[in-house]
Amino acid sequence: MPPEPTVKANFRFRCIACGDLRDHASQNFRCAHCGDLLEIVYPNWQAQAGTCGAGLDASDLKLTWKQRRLSSATADLSGVWRFRDMLPTLGEGHDAVTLREGNTPLYEMPACAGIAGVPRLFAKHQGMNPTGSFKDTGMTVAASFAHQAGYRWVACASTGNTSASMAAYAARAGMRSLVLVPEGKISWSKLSQALDYGAVTCQLRTDFDGCLRLLQEIVQQAPVYQLNSINPFRLEGQKTLALELLEQFDWQSPDHIIMPGGNLGNSSAIGKALLEMRDLGLISRLPKLSIIQAEGANALLRTLREAGGKRLISVQAETRATAIRIGNPASWKKAVHVLEATGGVCEQVSEIEIAQAKAEIGAEGIGCEPASAVTFAGLKKLVKQGFVKAEETVVLVLTGNLLKDPDYTMDFHRGEMFKGIPLQETAALGPLRRAPIVLDATLGAVIQTLERAEKAEVDGQRG
Repeated sequence: MPPEPTVKANFRFRCIACGDLRDHASQNFRCAHCGDLLEIVYPNWQAQAGTCGAGLDASDLKLTWKQRRLSSATADLSGVWRFRDMLPTLGEGHDAVTLREGNTPLYEMPACAGIAGVPRLFAKHQGMNPTGSFKDTGMTVAASFAHQAGYRWVACASTGNTSASMAAYAARAGMRSLVLVPEGKISWSKLSQALDYGAVTCQLRTDFDGCLRLLQEIVQQAPVYQLNSINPFRLEGQKTLALELLEQFDWQSPDHIIMPGGNLGNSSAIGKALLEMRDLGLISRLPKLSIIQAEGANALLRTLREAGGKRLISVQAETRATAIRIGNPASWKKAVHVLEATGGVCEQVSEIEIAQAKAEIGAEGIGCEPASAVTFAGLKKLVKQGFVKAEETVVLVLTGNLLKDPDYTMDFHRGEMFKGIPLQETAALGPLRRAPIVLDATLGAVIQTLERAEKAEVDGQRG
């Protein structure tokens, strides 16, 4: 088995529970003392007068990152490694495994802002990454360290997006990849990516949580490097979303950032970045980071409401938003800390609310996978509750591309979703459905269809 990853002098592993500091981590990325998760910290950073241990102040960092956008160097073309001053340092002679991830667009959403009742609404679309999801920003860092450590095999348990990303980065680095997915519970579009990138893919007769448990056993018995989000290198890469977002806002914090909640690694990463940026003087105030879950996969929400965030309340997850169909989230403690530190909240939304929000985002010409749409559905609830004020600026983090789950989209528009549910509960979905229309191949038939569509739009505006 390759040697345990040995850290460079600029970072160490710290237990999130007991605070134990180590220079290396075991393959399960858990504390040797108490068994809890690890995070990466940077002992040389000094949060005094906006100065970090690298000898750069906040203004210098901002200027450096801006100048790198003009560079054609491989690392600078990555929206992750461009911010390498805030990442673990690779060893000398080891290059990053990159597919030019990051650099994702920030869209303004005026129509959705009007629906929700806020003045300015933005979407940071991580679905525009190379494999179509936010996972790429973390995978570039974790895969780079796996490659540096000499591993031939990398592995993950996945609901789809992680497997696609891991397989792509493994292929790029010349490593082999092992994917464990729950049989029949992920989108074929996501699974096809892992297959095309050369992964050895195992469909297991269990759920995601069962896949993850088995993976923990595998990495202890075989020379396989784990690339799930309990790997803290993943979260270091994923935190660059926040750096890029605040740069796009000219370092002026929005009032709210709203994220989907599944295994909770991504929200933990973004919260970690916000706290680091504040401590280093890159931003003057923290946005409130809130997490939205599907009602059928609401472990964090129940943990907060029923156990005060002190112990995990696991659930048997069930939702068509497959990317967040997780009932035993690994990073729940990190997520609770982030909510407390930023003043955010956790909310849940129904399957109907998710479908409606997804269609409304799509109507802006943006589109996303179902799990991403929980953010907009949740925002509407948070506005009604008064947590998001009418004058506040909000950013939704869209984590996956529309093409990640085309079956969901087609079932919605064909009216095949929510069959058997009373019409009054799904009435709001009707105007959002755009089923394909089968016609005779004649001019008259098409013109008549255009006229009907125009009349329906006019009638809708009057109504």
